[in-house]
Amino acid sequence: MSEEQNKSLNFVEQEIETDIANDRYPKHIHTRFPPEPNGFLHIGHATAICLNFAIAKKYNGKTNLRFDDTNPTTEKTDYVDAIKRDIAWLGFKWDNELYASDYFDTLYEYAVDLIKKGLAYVDDSTSEEIAEMKGTPTVPGKDSPYRERSIEENLDLFSRMKAGEFPDGSRTLRAKIDMQSDNMLMRDPLIYRIKHEHHHRTGDKWCLYPMYDFAHGQSDSLEKITHSLCSLEFIHHRPVYEWFIEKLEIFPSRQIEFARRNVAYMITSKRKLLKLVEDGVVTGWDDPRMSTISGLRRKGYPPAAIVKFCDSIGVAKRENVVELEMLESFVRAELNKIANRIMIVSDPIKVTITNYPEGESEMLPAINNPEEENSGSHEIPFSKEIFIERSDFMLDPPKKYFRLAPNKTVRLKYAYIIEAESYEQDENGNIIEVKCKYYPSSKSGSDNSGIKVKGVIHWVDAKAGVPVRLNEYDKLFTDPTPTSHEGKDYLEFVNPDSLIINNKALAEPYIKEAKPLDYFQSMRKAYYTVDQESTDDLIILNKTVGLKDSFKKKQQK
Repeated sequence: MSEEQNKSLNFVEQEIETDIANDRYPKHIHTRFPPEPNGFLHIGHATAICLNFAIAKKYNGKTNLRFDDTNPTTEKTDYVDAIKRDIAWLGFKWDNELYASDYFDTLYEYAVDLIKKGLAYVDDSTSEEIAEMKGTPTVPGKDSPYRERSIEENLDLFSRMKAGEFPDGSRTLRAKIDMQSDNMLMRDPLIYRIKHEHHHRTGDKWCLYPMYDFAHGQSDSLEKITHSLCSLEFIHHRPVYEWFIEKLEIFPSRQIEFARRNVAYMITSKRKLLKLVEDGVVTGWDDPRMSTISGLRRKGYPPAAIVKFCDSIGVAKRENVVELEMLESFVRAELNKIANRIMIVSDPIKVTITNYPEGESEMLPAINNPEEENSGSHEIPFSKEIFIERSDFMLDPPKKYFRLAPNKTVRLKYAYIIEAESYEQDENGNIIEVKCKYYPSSKSGSDNSGIKVKGVIHWVDAKAGVPVRLNEYDKLFTDPTPTSHEGKDYLEFVNPDSLIINNKALAEPYIKEAKPLDYFQSMRKAYYTVDQESTDDLIILNKTVGLKDSFKKKQQK
């Protein structure tokens, strides 16, 4: 490979190219995505998913979906189902669906093998005693008093641990590595702990469960994973990963770490996300304000936008925070291509067209999506009484206000030019009705009125308008990095206005054809999607993103 070609590759691809050139993995490239089923996937996982599947696709390899289900306390089948649903929705198809629990018998035998080699021992110390014996990064660790137990005694105790003779926390199995190591994780790490808990797949067969550092590398090896792509937090785990593979003399999977890509105003800790759910800050894991993939889906983010965003930010060796506006820019660009246009009046005031024939109405044609040639069209009813946005009428408008005002004209989208003649106010001075005349010869598509107007506004027919509920979502947090402030709880930065519910909006009747998760552009306002809790009696629309792209403007400066 030329130097120029090598520069075009990211650092993970460069490592893989080197391995291929050195015949380290001559037959295939095999990756895996290994989530723990203790919560829903979030935007950070999306980056890892895209990377693993993209690498496998580029090198004609395979990608496994393997659930790291070694902790029965926090794991649920519901989470497994949610994870599979999210990955499939993003457009990826895994080659094999596997579980760390598939290997419990083999992992146990691996542990026995280490004991027989004198490389593992049963420790009766408490968790507090073990922590104290490990020392600190600047103070070497101390050997456990049980470190030199005989192989026979260790085999006996480990077998009895498996049989359920001992209570939780009373004994552990530890690897015998190096208590003086500069890497704290190499100071005789735990391999197994006792947990008398029901497992979501193996039931009550086991009361002995492997630790992550023991299960992960061996699972990779058993699946012949060539490149185990992990986030940067696991870089110090790599020596442990390699030690187990070497001592067990099994397939040498290779771990490569990449940096997390955090998104501003979002958190990607499942523990913190769970707290938001449990404390009632949000309605659930799929609340549209959450950074979870299911939350983003419910908010109206198209899967292609998320994948393109992840591909664009790529992989790096240093963590950084990506602007939320960048993600929203990809969402907006995708929705512009696929979202049908619709007119929704969010804060309606009545307009009566005085010279329109009483009792008559007409149907006006509207293109579903002008960006998509084959999107089709629908019809909009129009009659004597309509509703417009309250902000589209002003008594004393400023300069360059091209909407409706007394004795001013404006075009109604798809319809006619109207001119305001008079208005009515309530006792508080609020406009309650505007009376206008229309110009019959100014109909859109066949206008021969000769009247020139600068403004075009949207509207909804008064009789045919459909009441809708608008969930106007904003950022869940007021700070771009809510978890980075020492001495402060991230919950202190929860935005009290992250959801504003509008129950007075009206939409054109085309909305009745919509199904959950259909995408719409509310003209001049924002993109919305139909919420999953919508019914025939109550249509709920979730705001996805506004129409203005501040990120693009930044890039153009």
